[in-house]
Amino acid sequence: MRLSRSKAAVAVLLSLGLLGCARQGDIYQSGILTTYTACPAVAIPAPAGDITLFNPPTSRDASAIDVVATITNLRSTCDETGEYIVTHATFDVHAQRRDNRGPREVVLPYFATVVQSGDNVVSKKVSRIGLRFEDGQYSASSSGTATSQVLRSAATLPEDIRRQITRERRAGDPQAALDPMADPAVRAAVDRATFELMIGFALDEEQLRYNATR
Repeated sequence: MRLSRSKAAVAVLLSLGLLGCARQGDIYQSGILTTYTACPAVAIPAPAGDITLFNPPTSRDASAIDVVATITNLRSTCDETGEYIVTHATFDVHAQRRDNRGPREVVLPYFATVVQSGDNVVSKKVSRIGLRFEDGQYSASSSGTATSQVLRSAATLPEDIRRQITRERRAGDPQAALDPMADPAVRAAVDRATFELMIGFALDEEQLRYNATR
């Protein structure tokens, strides 16, 4: 499904424009070889990587900052052997609070979104992660997980396109300097087969605006 017009600004911020896990220009002794994998890139969109809670909620003064949390240490594994490419991601959330008096539980929502071609949301799941502050502690940490499934056939490049991208290029070869991604047909095929798993806090419009403009 395509993003609605009302979420266009969010789409620009969330779309990273990455080429999956492709790495162009990997160098081997026999020459230059370009590699490509169907596994999705896994990333934290910059505007959604942290969240700030205020007290009172309507204030945006620095003195009203209550809790600040950040997603970090994002890691992933990918299994592309079956009908679906399955990606498992883990991450940590570190939080700081202003007032360390008394124990406190804070629950924060986060999303795991699969995006195709940079702007087409294929799936989105919202989960929650809890953090516990002990009495006298300013900081708290917790760990979260996310999983995505992408149909292997949708993330697989046509064989002729794959050959163009991954062919070996030797020094002195007049074709070696030609970037296969400059070919519109190759670029379009790679875009269609490009998926990203993006993980971030599920911010409301005001929180997103605060992160984007501070």
